[in-house]
Amino acid sequence: MTIPLHLGDIAPDFTAESTQGTIRFHEWIGDSWAILFSHPKDFTPVCTTELGYMAKMKPEFEKRHCKIIGLSVDSVEDHKRWVKDIEETQGTKVTYPLIGDTKLKVAKLYDMLQTNAGDTAAGRTAAENATVRSVFVIGPDKRIKLMITYPMSTGRNFDEILRVLDSVELTAEFKVATPVNWKDGDDVIIAPSVSDEEARRSYPSGWNALKPYMRMVHQPHH
Repeated sequence: MTIPLHLGDIAPDFTAESTQGTIRFHEWIGDSWAILFSHPKDFTPVCTTELGYMAKMKPEFEKRHCKIIGLSVDSVEDHKRWVKDIEETQGTKVTYPLIGDTKLKVAKLYDMLQTNAGDTAAGRTAAENATVRSVFVIGPDKRIKLMITYPMSTGRNFDEILRVLDSVELTAEFKVATPVNWKDGDDVIIAPSVSDEEARRSYPSGWNALKPYMRMVHQPHH
């Protein structure tokens, strides 16, 4: 039975084959952050561009102590052939693992397909797997910090995923929240759960209170 996932839930653990061998997901994450992003089928044009872009961005995620792993509802053998197309058309080498999910187990485990979707990728079209287009940001505590599902016709904005990662890493360490369109280095909001007395200890230079519940302060640093 598929169990709906929510923010804050433990990301389901699994063991699966990938282009880099057997992956035991929680063990693979270790004490890192992780991004799992999924694809409805190999050799599809939008996903080809996405996998290539993530390969180019991998150093940025590594700076943030974040691992990348892809999943597609096809075999590892197909993934290895597809990776050659990605390298040829996108001009970059995919050096992160791609999970093979031919029995749809991980797609179902992560509530991306219905339980009655069958148990094989064989004969299924990309349209039938359209909901396997999600991004999960997972913390070192193995809890889900972000979930986004995109339509097949819309390429994902991984610059935005990187921005969100900056935010969730910052807010995991400090009692702050990030305002609309925040980027790393911008001012942040002192969390409403923090009293003024506690805030004075953390921010002795003070803050800008637009309202009692909107206390803006310079971004703290790790």
